[in-house]
Amino acid sequence: VRQMAFYDSLTKLPNRRLLIDRLSRTIATSKRNACYGALMFLDLDNFTPLNDKQGHDTGDLLLAEAARRIAGCVRAEDTVARFGGDEFVVMLELNTDKKVSITQATQVAEKIRAALEKTYSLPVFQSDGSSTMIEHLCTSSIGIAMFINHETPK
Repeated sequence: VRQMAFYDSLTKLPNRRLLIDRLSRTIATSKRNACYGALMFLDLDNFTPLNDKQGHDTGDLLLAEAARRIAGCVRAEDTVARFGGDEFVVMLELNTDKKVSITQATQVAEKIRAALEKTYSLPVFQSDGSSTMIEHLCTSSIGIAMFINHETPK
């Protein structure tokens, strides 16, 4: 029941409900330790045409692979969540130094961007039960919001 309530069934990542809980904890930790945090919002570019042309099963495979790639770019203590559709959120707990924290968040975002832009090899299933492999390119758009002590830094 816990798995169904707090995790996305397709990607096995935390869902929006668990993300909000973890965000409140991270904000409290940020305030207590005077450390920066970062929220990254990721949207997959060129996902909808694949989903529309090749079908939802193939789109789901791309989403699951994208989730694995994103999770592989962060530390175990960071949070990667599926926000919905082809949108993901990454939450990082960072450093007490503003410049260092911004650099860290930017490096993680770049690592994610590079991982997501690699070619996806995906099976497309036919009605007769056979499948063919296709290659698909899917870049991402990433926005970063830094925070500390319940506020966004200037």
